[in-house]
Amino acid sequence: MAYDFDLFVIGAGSGGVRAARFAAGFGAKVAVAESRYLGGTCVNVGCVPKKLMVYAAHVADELEQAAGFGWTLEEGHFDWGTLIANKNREIERLNGIYRNLLVNSGVTLLQGHARITGANEVEVEGQRYSAANILIATGGWPQVPDIPGKELAITSNEAFYLKQLPRRVLVVGGGYIAVEFAGIFQGLGADTTLLYRGDLFLRGFDGSVRTHLKEELEKRGLNLQFNADIQRIDKLEGGSLKATLKDGRELVADCVFYATGRRPMLDNLGLENTGVELDERGYIRVDEQYQTTAPSILAIGDVIGRVQLTPVALAEGMAVARRLFKPEQYRPVDYRNIPTAVFSQPPIGTVGLTEEQALEAGHKVQIFESRFRAMKLSLTDIQEKTLMKLVVDAETDKVLGCHMVGPDAGEIVQGLGIALKAGATKQQFDETIGVHPTAAEEFVTMRSVTR
Repeated sequence: MAYDFDLFVIGAGSGGVRAARFAAGFGAKVAVAESRYLGGTCVNVGCVPKKLMVYAAHVADELEQAAGFGWTLEEGHFDWGTLIANKNREIERLNGIYRNLLVNSGVTLLQGHARITGANEVEVEGQRYSAANILIATGGWPQVPDIPGKELAITSNEAFYLKQLPRRVLVVGGGYIAVEFAGIFQGLGADTTLLYRGDLFLRGFDGSVRTHLKEELEKRGLNLQFNADIQRIDKLEGGSLKATLKDGRELVADCVFYATGRRPMLDNLGLENTGVELDERGYIRVDEQYQTTAPSILAIGDVIGRVQLTPVALAEGMAVARRLFKPEQYRPVDYRNIPTAVFSQPPIGTVGLTEEQALEAGHKVQIFESRFRAMKLSLTDIQEKTLMKLVVDAETDKVLGCHMVGPDAGEIVQGLGIALKAGATKQQFDETIGVHPTAAEEFVTMRSVTR
């Protein structure tokens, strides 16, 4: 049977665009449908605008440190409206780049909501298209718990478009999004409280990293409330919000920001017209080649709930394109030793196993840890400490994990990710000459086993 397209991609986020571009480059006839914005969550309401706002929040640190280096500065003034307008302009520029990437690759771009109407058929704005393969790359969507007053809260989707910086903010959640936005709001001048229902945030990260970041955030004056959760939200006269906690306490703020998880975006996707199955968590079930339980339908990215990171979606999109249309170049995505960063203040960079994961996997480990005050702070009164940590297999000397909390952590850990991917040993770290004076050289000068 002749189809309109060899590949029909639903969703023009990172994974979908990568799959579409590469498939078209391999000679396939490709269409992409997108109902919201080109570039997906990352470009529009995720990592790109978030990082821009992290930069903005970090300026306050730079101004504070400047006096120690002899700079006398007038009291700074931050304007939220300017930041948001400039951010919006940059996002619009990136939207245009994504459009050009698709169109110049020969991809047919359909702007509208796509709904699957059969195993090989998709409907967009009343028009039906047939396709040999359908790729679902619709991403995720933030969710707020079903509590009274939930409509008064915002999520990351709305935070990037607030008309003004709230004076008092409650951030609810314990994942990286919650920690990052707490730092953004506080760094830009808001009185910020972070609420988390557990004992300590960033579950799944290395224990030393979690504890160290907690201590540093407390030094900065961030109000951390653990084992705390909101029962209801009410609007007060004047527009303020009252959050009643499950322990009976009441907190008043101008904004309640929820970062308590994301769900797969499957709304009105038409999965009931297919044989696609969901897993126990509600994500699309796929095999190792991103094949769903329907032979002609594949899925990648946040919608399958594996590793929900933009570079991972890019790798998955490329893998699908190669397997379908350039099989001689196909290679599976390696989910081991994926470097990642949390753009908290100070930021986290991590790659490989945590100490806890290494022990759970049966490794006999040696731990190397270093905490120090960065050279840049030596002429200031700021007492922030950087943490660096190596998790090493005591029997093979292989470095299992690298973890850092401190300035430029994400930049530094990217290079360490290559070392771990290559199977580097602690001896090879030790024999590598450091770049002096830098913080990064600490990773190759740690000689003493901490425990």
